[in-house]
Amino acid sequence: MTTPRSLVILGSGYTGRWIYKLAVQQSLPILASSRHPDRHLSDVEPARRIRFDLAEPSTWSALPPDADLIWTFPATPLEQVQAFARHSCRPPGRLVVLGSTSAYDREGGPMDDLPPWIDEAHPINTSLPRVQGEEYLRTHHGAMILRVAGIYGPNRNPVEWIRQGRVGPTNKFVNLIHVEDLAHLCLLTLQRAQAGDTYNVSDGHPRRWADICAEVSGRWGVVSARQADRSESGKRIRNHKILTHVGYTLRHPEFYDALQSIEADSRPPIRL
Repeated sequence: MTTPRSLVILGSGYTGRWIYKLAVQQSLPILASSRHPDRHLSDVEPARRIRFDLAEPSTWSALPPDADLIWTFPATPLEQVQAFARHSCRPPGRLVVLGSTSAYDREGGPMDDLPPWIDEAHPINTSLPRVQGEEYLRTHHGAMILRVAGIYGPNRNPVEWIRQGRVGPTNKFVNLIHVEDLAHLCLLTLQRAQAGDTYNVSDGHPRRWADICAEVSGRWGVVSARQADRSESGKRIRNHKILTHVGYTLRHPEFYDALQSIEADSRPPIRL
């Protein structure tokens, strides 16, 4: 029986912690990394913690040789990304890099009322530093790039974004993915996807912020202080490729049902 390679999460923030928890549930040989593991990884058992800092080459050797890696932070600056990859990204280890759908942002493009659907064949903006890093990792080290939509979930609640006035009732389309689905897709991509390929990650149902705000107002009486704005049209992201290639069914396909659950769990219990 082949012993599975170690899996290291590079950067254990919000998404990284969900990946870690899921990997533990699946009994995978998972390690979590941080620049300050004793401070930021107190909920991770000490034997599974690694001190890693992309800016400090002296920390790179803490990673197990030939480990599988899930890179969760922006792949910048390019020179540091290249140096680390040459040091640590070697076969048979596989590499998943979390990018962003902002790679598809257009400079000076038309403001369409109904923007076209975007799949993985759509041009990307290679002037963006993180896109340059991702493309280097993809073309030189076989990284699988996940272009991830807006991440939401427990403790990252769109209802709170509206309540705080961070977003408002604009006509801009937003693409979202629940963090639990993202964690599952990260692990499945590592196991099943094609090296050097790119995948969009969203729930496949882009919505206008105006519609989300209206629904949130109707359900919870939460209204944003921001005014309506038609200056941006946003994007509509297709997710068919990744779901098909890794054989996954979303656990949270219904955005408003997920919000209902998040809101219910975030409310303090009623004391009788």
